[in-house]
Amino acid sequence: MRTHPYVDTVGKVTIGVGRNLTDRGLSVDEINLLFETDFQIAEGILDIWLPQWRDYSVKRQAALTSLAYNLGGPRLSQFVKLKAALQKQDFTTAAQEALQSKWAGQVGARAQEIADLIKGCD
Repeated sequence: MRTHPYVDTVGKVTIGVGRNLTDRGLSVDEINLLFETDFQIAEGILDIWLPQWRDYSVKRQAALTSLAYNLGGPRLSQFVKLKAALQKQDFTTAAQEALQSKWAGQVGARAQEIADLIKGCD
C-alpha cells in the first residue's frame, strides 16, 4: 500500500494498492469523493485558523475555503497580515494582502477573483 503516487516497474504512475493511474485514472465518483474529503479538510483548517470565518458572507466563506483548499494549513498560517485584517473585518486590506502574496503570483487571475470575493465585490 502506498499513500503517495509512485512510478511502478513499467513506468506507470500508480497509487494505493497497485492502482494504475496512467491507464485507468479515476472515476467521477472517486474524484468527487477526493474533492469532498479535501473540502472538509479545508473547512477544518479554517475552523482552527480563523474561527469566525463562518460568520462572514457566503462569498467570503467561498473565497477563504478556496484559499485553505489550495494552500493547506501550514502555508495558510503564514498569511499573518491577511488573518489580522480578516479578524478586524477589514476586508479591503485582507484582499490587498492576498494579492500581495507569493500565492497570488502563482495562481494568476484566480487571485483577483478570490480577492474580489473577500473584499465584497461581485
